[in-house]
Amino acid sequence: MVERSGQALTVGMDEISGRPATMLRPRRRHLKVASPPGPRRFHLIRHVDVSGVSGTGVVAEGVEWSDGTVTLHWSGRYPTTTVWQDGIDALLTIHGHNGATTLRWLDN
Repeated sequence: MVERSGQALTVGMDEISGRPATMLRPRRRHLKVASPPGPRRFHLIRHVDVSGVSGTGVVAEGVEWSDGTVTLHWSGRYPTTTVWQDGIDALLTIHGHNGATTLRWLDN
């Protein structure tokens, strides 16, 4: 992680190309005050299966917690649960595939 004018630069791997994926994120405080709405559920919808692994349609279920953290559960042959502390934007940077995958909110 590298700091750039009050933001941290996080480098991860793009799951398809294997190349580094870089995203800027704001500096996080140790403890955040929860927002009143509480957690929100969503489905991760894959419109085009770029990798040829997950298929199309609903490929994962998720929760955005009141502090912005996201939990994502992939179903299927190899079920996996991941935590995205940097939120929805970070998740879509890696799994969004430039619009091939989107979110559908289940809670308003």
